[in-house]
Amino acid sequence: MVPAVNPPTTSHHVAVIGAGAAGLVAARELRREGHSVVVFERGNQIGGVWAYTPNVEPDPLSIDPTRPVIHSSLYSSLRTIIPRECMGFTDFPFLTRLENRSRDPRRHSSHSEVLAYLRDFAREFKIEEMIRFETEIVRVEQAGENPKKWRVKSRNFGDISDEIYDAVVVCNGHYTEPRHALIPGIDTWPGKQIHSHNYRVPEQVKDQVVVVIGSSVSGVDISRDIANVTKEVHISSRSTKPETYEKLPGYDNLWLHSNIETVREDGSVVFKNGKTVYADTIMHCTGYKYYFPFLDTKGEVTVEDNRVGPLYKHVFPPALSPGLSFIGLPWQVIPFPMFELQSKWVAAVLTGRVSLPSLEEMMEDTKMFYSKLEASCIPKRYTHLMAELDSQFVYDNWLADQCDYPRIEKWREQMFYKVFKRIQSQSSTYKDDWDDDHLIAEAYEDFVKFPSNYPSSLIEREYTS
Repeated sequence: MVPAVNPPTTSHHVAVIGAGAAGLVAARELRREGHSVVVFERGNQIGGVWAYTPNVEPDPLSIDPTRPVIHSSLYSSLRTIIPRECMGFTDFPFLTRLENRSRDPRRHSSHSEVLAYLRDFAREFKIEEMIRFETEIVRVEQAGENPKKWRVKSRNFGDISDEIYDAVVVCNGHYTEPRHALIPGIDTWPGKQIHSHNYRVPEQVKDQVVVVIGSSVSGVDISRDIANVTKEVHISSRSTKPETYEKLPGYDNLWLHSNIETVREDGSVVFKNGKTVYADTIMHCTGYKYYFPFLDTKGEVTVEDNRVGPLYKHVFPPALSPGLSFIGLPWQVIPFPMFELQSKWVAAVLTGRVSLPSLEEMMEDTKMFYSKLEASCIPKRYTHLMAELDSQFVYDNWLADQCDYPRIEKWREQMFYKVFKRIQSQSSTYKDDWDDDHLIAEAYEDFVKFPSNYPSSLIEREYTS
């Protein structure tokens, strides 16, 4: 931590873009530090990506730049990968709410339960009073007359507002603008294509032969979701050996392949393992791009091959800090606690309670990080991927130290390790079959001790029930 010398406490007027989980906790932490906050939310409710809608975009691949954009990428049956105990914010446990029968009590809960939790959080901390709903950010740029200020233009039902802020915190998420696989021959292939962003229910592909591109957790999850209604599902994975061809357990119509070699005009899909299938639909479960169409930094922040940079510790662009910051860019993490720690850091830096290194030191640190990725042969597009199981906790604990806040609990780390081992060993049952009850007990012991807005009697009753 780099504490300020005799740190001043300075209150700033801060714009937060997005009212998903990152934007909600950023707003809370900023107000806790004494800042005045306005949250801009394009939709009519909180939740961001967790606000499920059955609606999809008219362009199933989401390529058309003029298409009406649907923010959420949730499908109807989605349940959380991460158990609720380690998913929640550190001082607001994600508990089973037994007093409300409409709530989902499962450890790996439905998306509707996550949204309900975020609503509980927003209600408890009175965050909605800071939010302007149905207000789209049109442009964010430095104010010409004062480059330390930020001009924020927004649109609400056609009315344009032009305001000046001391700082802008970008929390617009990164699960809306799809990435796509490059498939040889796809221009003449006659079948349908869809990105998982526009997948909602299995009936969309009923009685079809479907090729799913992508073997990450979401690709496998969707494959199992549709396998019950399709003729066949073939998963194409670039992380397997070229000869890979496996029938996956639990289903008679689900296979794992290596990469697609080519597709043909007759509707066939040829894999590098030599197998050929005739498919009706190719579904791209290939991830998303970072996308900030409203942000004009005159080239100080760019998105190149899905690297947002240069950013010091994934948050501050050195040349524009502390006035501009980003919350929530890292992925394959426990998101909510990381959002919380990043937000605490940003809020403390803005008050002057915590100081950033010099511009030169931040740039040098960032360049060293990029050089380390390159030396390890990690592609630029994986800059914000925290794939190593402990790298996110090293990062989280660094953030905690900056803010003089408790480090991530050991039970939370261990719970994360265990769930990913279960995914690998029991991919079809890991959400309902586990062996870490001792970690759940440790979590609830912590929930009672930690400053929380739930009465300890309620926490104890939830766990013992």
